[in-house]
Amino acid sequence: MGIKLLPTNIREKYEVHEWKHASAILKIDFPDEWQDIIELLSEFRLCKSWIAEGGGRKSKVSSAIDQFLYLKEWREKEFATSVKVDENVMDSPTHKVDCFKNRVALEIEWNNKDPFFDRDLNNFRLLFDLRAISAGIIIT
Repeated sequence: MGIKLLPTNIREKYEVHEWKHASAILKIDFPDEWQDIIELLSEFRLCKSWIAEGGGRKSKVSSAIDQFLYLKEWREKEFATSVKVDENVMDSPTHKVDCFKNRVALEIEWNNKDPFFDRDLNNFRLLFDLRAISAGIIIT
């Protein structure tokens, strides 16, 4: 089933990849977050001026996605993680997640470079293994 759970208009508009039945998990276990993402992807429009404009810390694409989700109570999230070996505890902070709500993490990588994509995938894997998130989404 997987990706077929996404509405046809989204599958036609975007290139979508999924791993380990993420769509089914999101739709069934996290219906509110699923709906937020469906609305975001359905309503999002890329403006030519956003592409032509020079860089900076955060692109207008990322800001538009953030703002849409922040209105739906998603938040930027940094996880305080550490590693304990015997009695030695070492902080091991993760990369901040752009948008987080109810164990669902979403990263926005506009004009993505491979190292950042790898970083986000590794961050999601670690947070999943630590049971801090149940699903991760990367929009590029």
